[in-house]
Amino acid sequence: MFDDNRQGLVADPATATVRGMLTGDEKFVGSGRVRLWTQRFGRPADPTVLLVMGTSTQGIGWPDELVESVVDSGRQVIRFDHRDTGRSGSVDFTTHPYALADMAADTAAVLDGYDVTAAHIVGTSLGAAIGQWLAVHRADRVRTLIAMASSPMGNNPGPAWARAMAGQPAAADELPPPDARFLEHVLASVKAPRRTAQQRMDADVQTWRVLNGDALPFDEPAARRFVEHCYARAGNIAAASNHDLAGRRWDDGRRASLSSITAPTLVLHGSDDPLLPPAHGAALAAQVPAAHLEIVPGMGHHPFFSPGLTARIADVIVHHTA
Repeated sequence: MFDDNRQGLVADPATATVRGMLTGDEKFVGSGRVRLWTQRFGRPADPTVLLVMGTSTQGIGWPDELVESVVDSGRQVIRFDHRDTGRSGSVDFTTHPYALADMAADTAAVLDGYDVTAAHIVGTSLGAAIGQWLAVHRADRVRTLIAMASSPMGNNPGPAWARAMAGQPAAADELPPPDARFLEHVLASVKAPRRTAQQRMDADVQTWRVLNGDALPFDEPAARRFVEHCYARAGNIAAASNHDLAGRRWDDGRRASLSSITAPTLVLHGSDDPLLPPAHGAALAAQVPAAHLEIVPGMGHHPFFSPGLTARIADVIVHHTA
């Protein structure tokens, strides 16, 4: 069922250094039969900010610079690898499929692993959908919510994607599909050879380039270092594709109204997001009571390879969680 060669459910305490200045405590936390790699920074007595990464992306996608800035502001920060990514355990999706609710349960388990009752949830893309799910179904765990580069968790993008791939416009009641540049990248990726690890890493770097958008510079060396690090630490790099399958599974919990959310919510969206155009962020903010929408000029879908944006987002987190 679960592809994980490491022994023990909650084990392997270790330390790691962020930018040579902060020390993060690492440990594995159990969520059902899955083991999740986690890393904590700062003082346990401080308010907790839980960083929840997007589809198929390891927890180290939250940059060290951002972690350090938020910790320096007087927060405890926790980041973690989703199931099927990084050092966390992987799942045989064919025999044990999972959905957004299961990944939300993983996220709550991370809080349990550190005896945190409620946290400031900061999620990007899929991580923001997980944050929405928690804010609706486990409101007691969410102090505030920042939803970056996201869409209402109940929005099914499949029909709009299918129409766009066929060269047809979106229906009037649909949120817009990805930009043509992203769809072209998807089609090109299908045809591109990925027989070697180097070819796969090159393709991943190109994906990050496209997700960055065209308006702001793209730090390719930083993206390549990140991709290489992800491949080096992954227990099963191919398992991350299970997130796409999980994203296509729908249930009543995911379709629940966002109008019940009481946590102070900030929707942060890039004006140049090629995967989820700004209308997705606007739709999310409109469905959450008293949510604030902030459109960041030039920001794409994944902002952390655009010089200067990491510091700006760290400042936003500090301000919203004050």
